[in-house]
Amino acid sequence: MTDISQLVRRCFAAYSTRDRTALEAVIGDPFSFTSPYDDHIDRNTYFERCWANAERIKGHRIERLFAQGDEAFALYEVELISGEKFRNTEFFRVKDGKLAAVEVYFGEVPGRTPQR
Repeated sequence: MTDISQLVRRCFAAYSTRDRTALEAVIGDPFSFTSPYDDHIDRNTYFERCWANAERIKGHRIERLFAQGDEAFALYEVELISGEKFRNTEFFRVKDGKLAAVEVYFGEVPGRTPQR
């Protein structure tokens, strides 16, 4: 069985080091990515739309990572090169040893009052 926790950590590390080849190695095909801006986009569209964000990212700090079977949930803080920080959560699913689906839920910027 694939260690999904390690796949998740490798995914975040690839963004922090701007190593697209490393990210491509952990993302399967077919693949589905969902976020508030993306509705079940495929692998190629994910790399077209999302990979450019790696240039803005200084690093990720995983606060919580829960894995069970072929699924995992991560709560993390992102620090941008600009110094801005924000928190997100992601739900991951694995199939055949690679990430098959990721759902991202955007969080608030630390220290800001939530908009209501």
